Amino acid sequence: MAKKNEATVEKKLRALYDLQLIDSRIDEIVSLRGELPLEVEDLENEIAELNTKSDKVKTVVEECEKSIVEQNQIIVNAKELLKKYEEKLKNVRNNREYNSIVKEQEYQDLESQLAEKKISELKNNIEQKSEVLAAIQEKVEERITHLDLKKNELDAILRETHKEEDILQKKSSEFEKAIEEHLIKAYKRIRSSVKNGLAIVSVERGASGGSYFSIPPQVQLEIASRNKIITDEHSGRILVDAELAKEEQEKIKKLIGG
Repeated sequence: MAKKNEATVEKKLRALYDLQLIDSRIDEIVSLRGELPLEVEDLENEIAELNTKSDKVKTVVEECEKSIVEQNQIIVNAKELLKKYEEKLKNVRNNREYNSIVKEQEYQDLESQLAEKKISELKNNIEQKSEVLAAIQEKVEERITHLDLKKNELDAILRETHKEEDILQKKSSEFEKAIEEHLIKAYKRIRSSVKNGLAIVSVERGASGGSYFSIPPQVQLEIASRNKIITDEHSGRILVDAELAKEEQEKIKKLIGG
């Protein structure tokens, strides 16, 4: 009965360490990409925002151009009316009629002057907006160039690692399904709480991997016996002996074609 239990615990330890080796390699691949995915996303968002801003400015310019056409039409109408009033003045019959026509002329003249002023303001606004558009476009082109560089960098890394990562992700899922749920939960909890994602480590030179805290000889013997799952009292990581670790490293290396 004891031997069966030993084999079961050892099998669990090997399975957990195998999963750790696979997940650690996935972590390495992800770290190769670094901040590139986020940088690409940020640049895409910035370009989208700049294009939205550009579209809004273009809408203002279009509205100004439309207003200029309307104001020009006011000037044309005013000139036509002034000509008519000039003709009417030739045939006035009294002062009252004369004064009425002159007032209409003055009104149309003011309308024309006001329209000219508005056109001038609209043209100035268009000029200012055109400068804003040029600055936005320059920034967009700059960001697009930067985005292309970042995308090329990311694509190059993805081309190199995509096949391996795909295999590793599938293996990780397979290995995970073969391990008891409570152990997987513990494994994930430890992985998320440690900086390097190492939830299972081997004993190296009398200490747990990556730690400076020594493990008592008696505990080292217990770890090497593989009779039970033992955790490091300082980091909470699950510990395996160096020999088991080496065997599983060779196994996983062959499995993933490393």
